[in-house]
Amino acid sequence: MLLTKTDKRQKRRWRIRNKVAGSVQRPRLSVYKSSKHLYIQVINDLEGRTLAAATTNTKGNKAAGRKSFANIENAKLLGKDIADKAKAAGVDAVVFDRGGYRYHGVIKAVADAAREAGLKF
Repeated sequence: MLLTKTDKRQKRRWRIRNKVAGSVQRPRLSVYKSSKHLYIQVINDLEGRTLAAATTNTKGNKAAGRKSFANIENAKLLGKDIADKAKAAGVDAVVFDRGGYRYHGVIKAVADAAREAGLKF
C-alpha cells in the first residue's frame, strides 16, 4: 500500500503530537496550512481549550479577490496577530507544533513573526 502525501504528513503529525503537548504554563501553538489559507491556534491540551486563534480565512481577505493567502507575507502578519492575541489571553511562552510540515517557508515565517512579537519558544 502506497502512502499519499497527506498520509505521510499525518504520520509525521501524530509522531510530533506524541512528544509535544501544551500545558497551562506553556500551551501549544498549532499551525495548519491548506492550499489557500493558514490557521493558527494556541491550545491548552490539558483542558482541551483554545486560548487564541488566527486565520487568513476572513471576510476582509476574501473581499480582496486573491486566490491564495497561504504565503510568507500573510504568515508574518498572522504570526504577529497570534502573538498579540496570546499575550492578551495571558500567555507568554508556548510550545511550537509545526503540524507535520517542514520548518521552512510559511511555517518558519509564522514562528519568526510570533517570536519577534514577544512569544517565547
